[in-house]
Amino acid sequence: MRTGLRWEQLERLLSGCLSDPREVFGVQALPHRGRTLVVRAFVPWGRQVWVQGRCVPQGRMVMRRVHPAGVFEAPLARPPQSATDYHFQIVQQDGRMVEMYDPYAFPPLLTDYDLYLLSEGTHWQSYRKLGAQLRTVDGVKGVNFAVWAPNATSVSVIGDFNHWDPRCHVMRKHEPSGFWEIFVPGLEPGTLYKYAIRYGDELFEKADPYAFGSEVPPRTASVVVDLDQFTWSDGSWMATRAQRQALDQPISIYEVHLGSWKRWDSSWPNYRQLAHELVRYCQQMGYTHLELLPVAEHPLTASWGYQITGYYAPTARYGSPQDFMYFVDYCHRHGIGVIVDWVPSHFPKDGHGLARFDGTHLYEHADPRQGEHPDWGTLCFNYGRYEVKNFLISNALFWLDRYHVDGLRVDAVASMLYLDYSRPPGGWVPNRYGGRENLEAIEFLKTFNEMVHLQFPGVLTIAEESTAWPGVSRPTYVGGLGFSLKWNMGWMNDTLRYMAHDPIYRKYHHDELTFSLVYAFHENFVLPLSHDEVVHGKGSLLAKMPGDLWQKFANLRLLLSYMWTHPGKKLLFMGNDFGQWNEWDCEAALQWDLLAWESHRGLLKLVEDLNRLLRQERALHELDFQPQGFQWIDCHSYEESTLSFLRRAKDPQDFLLVALNFTPVPRKNHRLGVPQRGWYQEIFNSDSRFYGGSDLGNYPGAMAQDIPAHGQPYSVEITLPPLACVIFKPQSQ
Repeated sequence: MRTGLRWEQLERLLSGCLSDPREVFGVQALPHRGRTLVVRAFVPWGRQVWVQGRCVPQGRMVMRRVHPAGVFEAPLARPPQSATDYHFQIVQQDGRMVEMYDPYAFPPLLTDYDLYLLSEGTHWQSYRKLGAQLRTVDGVKGVNFAVWAPNATSVSVIGDFNHWDPRCHVMRKHEPSGFWEIFVPGLEPGTLYKYAIRYGDELFEKADPYAFGSEVPPRTASVVVDLDQFTWSDGSWMATRAQRQALDQPISIYEVHLGSWKRWDSSWPNYRQLAHELVRYCQQMGYTHLELLPVAEHPLTASWGYQITGYYAPTARYGSPQDFMYFVDYCHRHGIGVIVDWVPSHFPKDGHGLARFDGTHLYEHADPRQGEHPDWGTLCFNYGRYEVKNFLISNALFWLDRYHVDGLRVDAVASMLYLDYSRPPGGWVPNRYGGRENLEAIEFLKTFNEMVHLQFPGVLTIAEESTAWPGVSRPTYVGGLGFSLKWNMGWMNDTLRYMAHDPIYRKYHHDELTFSLVYAFHENFVLPLSHDEVVHGKGSLLAKMPGDLWQKFANLRLLLSYMWTHPGKKLLFMGNDFGQWNEWDCEAALQWDLLAWESHRGLLKLVEDLNRLLRQERALHELDFQPQGFQWIDCHSYEESTLSFLRRAKDPQDFLLVALNFTPVPRKNHRLGVPQRGWYQEIFNSDSRFYGGSDLGNYPGAMAQDIPAHGQPYSVEITLPPLACVIFKPQSQ
């Protein structure tokens, strides 16, 4: 039978090399037949196909099979006026009848303006156009698929709906931008899909980079999701979030890996179950925020979420996207903020992920000296490519927009900033000026922070940056990177190293304690005792402490007390607040059974009271980032291994006196200078019997004497308990 389908077109179709389906499918004019209109479809699983509609002769007719592979064709009486003027009725090989509209009859969702912004790298809501978008056109519901693959020979969307056949739903390519698109009518939320991408002779399947959902690993298909199927109830929190998260507010962060916090059975916990349990725990303990190790989809559980393949999809291990929305909403309704770890620094090489996405090095650098991460066996993003920058910044905004997340902690910032990070001499490529700074990454981070703070005021951006890069938490308009906060890795390393020393030798390492105050106000610091400190053979915090069992607990109480009284916001990884013995294992729940022991319950009570003090006492949080909020009393007593200082609120008359003893020797008749006379009430003592200590202290307090000391006009004489911290508050006269 005669057909307008040319053999070279048919060959490209059957071999999967069709880059423009409009030249074959949908409504076609046959030039050799006097511009006769025909409609053509590819239905390889169809035994017989009819076309029905207002533009069809007699309203319905059988379509001719013009090729045994499943190409069907029929004439039209007139041009269709809309996408719904005709549809197909298909008898499948199993005898069942199905009806479907022609996907090639529908107009594209992407406009010229969308394509312009995407190519420019400034389409900050690209997640509302790319990926799998639920859409209704002329009353027909379906899904619009759009993906960036500029170097691909052809791209198809495949799934159960087309028997995973890449010849059925070939996508249209927008030139010259390289975005591919197709609307598939009739698809609903829950549909599984992937992209079949051909590059030359290679054909491979990829998950959707913009997928809102995915299968539970190890399965790798993307899932169509309706993100509007959840009703938020956190309006009160969202209206006051900027005030709650201001830099002068108390912030105590509980860092959690959702899969190993608690296990109720052998399966993964659900987001909703976790919401109730974690909120109850955070309220009991007084934490202000939860920080979640990455929740975006990742194939390898042992990566803890840091090797992401689904940047826009909450991991299906713990439930659906709506379940995660419930998690955030429930936290907000109970006064708990939610921070998520975000990983724009690298991505894994898994075949269904971003690596060589369209057959070329699209998201990553082609040169392994730039594109390979030597520490983690992963790939580095090419921040100089506009579309990649757009993908990542849109992703950050997506979590804030669609999931109401309150903060993003950016992982491994140092690895982004330096071209020679963890690379040997000759193993890296200098920038255009010959330097080691990654200029494209710097510009990316600045733009990321500007867009987040512009579009979502009050949201926190937090950098895990382990070097002395200047201005990480300073605004971009003064030359900074624009983050709200920065992890103080120097404080963490120095303090843990100091605490690991036997107390008899600590006097030789006193500067490891005092050095942090030299630079404490150069950045807006978070003091982190994070998951990184309790893995890879490092042991738990409790196991790091020297001495016998009593001293280990006393040392850990001292460490946490020092952390809570030191300038900076607080972050503590799960298990550290009750003294887990085992090193953290992402495949096992925490050792909650240890709370049967008084020593572990005492440690938990200590952290609860420290959080209460942090919220109660303005002196412990209002001036965390200003030198006026801190004053040394005595930082030179290295022979005794003691420290003492003042913490002040914005009101300079509102202050606390903090004293710490880093040896197991009680210091009696210990004199400390104070700025005013009067009664100093002891409001905290980490050696209290309630925490498992020896109960040596100064209850109810001490009276200041007219004896100058430490440059102060008055002084108090106190007892410093062994391996302990005591806090005094002057009483109004």
